[in-house]
Amino acid sequence: MVLKGQYLERPTLIPLPSGEVLEAVAHRGSVAPAVLIVPPCPSDGSGMDHVAAAEIAFAASHAGHQTLRFNFRGVGGSQGAISTSDEQLTEELLAAFELARDNAEGGPVLIASIGSSDRLVRTFIDRAPVVGWALVQPSLRPFSTALPRVVVAPEQDASFDRSGWSTLLADGELLVLRATDRSYQRNLPLVGKAVVALASRLRVSDDAAT
Repeated sequence: MVLKGQYLERPTLIPLPSGEVLEAVAHRGSVAPAVLIVPPCPSDGSGMDHVAAAEIAFAASHAGHQTLRFNFRGVGGSQGAISTSDEQLTEELLAAFELARDNAEGGPVLIASIGSSDRLVRTFIDRAPVVGWALVQPSLRPFSTALPRVVVAPEQDASFDRSGWSTLLADGELLVLRATDRSYQRNLPLVGKAVVALASRLRVSDDAAT
């Protein structure tokens, strides 16, 4: 039984061309776009249970969006050895994206990357129909793209180029979490709200276009 305020994620498997499978959890939803949550790369010692990943899934599902989050190969219950190259990691990301899109019956998908996985997404979006991108705690230097996006980062993160991103992004596209570090012991709900806000803007734009 699911109580009020809770949400039910369903365990699922993501098949790889090698025959191995990745561990994932999904939540059904009827509001576009679907949200694919990409955890930090395995070298960062984290997976789909990263606090920001769980918060994004919670917020997006409560807003009616379908969600999918997963573990890269060799992390958690995902089979195989941890991938040592970005090419292998991108293959795993592609498999997750294909499942997210299949679950959404071919509908639009928003990607939310956490930390170092943004470098995989940056090459991946050139090959996939991604409609938006939320970069949480980005590792990349500021860069331009036509893809709708939002950048969310802890204020107490010395590696974050706040000045560079502030100069590049327009109002509403950058959220710096005050008095917050990478543990997200403060202001964690704002991470999920920022991703949902981007998804809502994309939906409004799509409705206006049709």
